[in-house]
Amino acid sequence: MKRETLFLKVAVFLIAMPILALCIFGLPWIANDAAEHYSAYWLYPLLIIMYVSAIPFFVALVQAFRLLSCIDKNNAFSELSLKALKNIKTCAITISILYAAGMPLFYLIAEEDDAPGLIVLGMVIVFASIVVAVFAAVLQKLLKNAIDIKSENDLTV
Repeated sequence: MKRETLFLKVAVFLIAMPILALCIFGLPWIANDAAEHYSAYWLYPLLIIMYVSAIPFFVALVQAFRLLSCIDKNNAFSELSLKALKNIKTCAITISILYAAGMPLFYLIAEEDDAPGLIVLGMVIVFASIVVAVFAAVLQKLLKNAIDIKSENDLTV
């Protein structure tokens, strides 16, 4: 099991690196390029949403790393794992709400640039976050039931 969790930890790290690079290098470059074409009233709130949404994204990745560490220590059925899943669910819902709030800005920029793909990109982020939140909620409920059954069995013996 250690090999699989190590692979997943590396995957979490590899997911974090491009997003971190995008936040440090990509978004400022996009902001400079887009400032020539779009009004600051549209552009800056959208950039703020992107930067703010990076915070719950990285928090969710840290929680996923903690969850994998619990699995490594054969402590998967614990309150710490349950709390990590709850935090992942909360972060995914936060990201979804932030991008859903930014959809009018996506629409305005896409309307001016005649690029409907930008709206689709915003919707993909919203729906992907919702899928992650629902998946984490289902896992949280299953884990809660397993913990309850485990504690009941421990008390019976």
